[in-house]
Amino acid sequence: MVSVNTVASYIYEKYKSEFGTTIDEMKLHKLMYFAQRESIIQTGNPLFDATFRGWKYGPILKEIRESYKNSSFVPVTSSSDIDEMEPIVDTVFEQYAEKDSWSLSRLTHGEYSWKKSREGIPENINSDKPINVEDIRIDADRVRARRELLEQLGRDRFKFCVNV
Repeated sequence: MVSVNTVASYIYEKYKSEFGTTIDEMKLHKLMYFAQRESIIQTGNPLFDATFRGWKYGPILKEIRESYKNSSFVPVTSSSDIDEMEPIVDTVFEQYAEKDSWSLSRLTHGEYSWKKSREGIPENINSDKPINVEDIRIDADRVRARRELLEQLGRDRFKFCVNV
């Protein structure tokens, strides 16, 4: 497992390198959430040990909120950390990095884990209620099943085209 600040720093620097600008805080939180979910999809385990909170615009990490406010991200220097993060973050970047922050917020609002953390909380209020990693695992299982179905449909479509 990698530290939450290491993952955030890696995403922060990767975003800056690929897009030539700094990532906004909302997008960083959402990419962190998707990286956590993607890690569970790819490895069965969380990428980092930190607790998301169910805020009104989607999952957030208080540790990252503080680091972002203080501009205290430091470059990742450990190659073992990079090796562990790279396939996960690359997948997340491919799928989500170009989307705007509000689109990512809407996507996280479809996640079971976020919805569950918001139960009983008024829509316009932030909440410190934690998002349980087991609930993120449920979201990961849903995404994994969708990917497998799409892959199967793609194979079946290819077989159909070849046989026609």
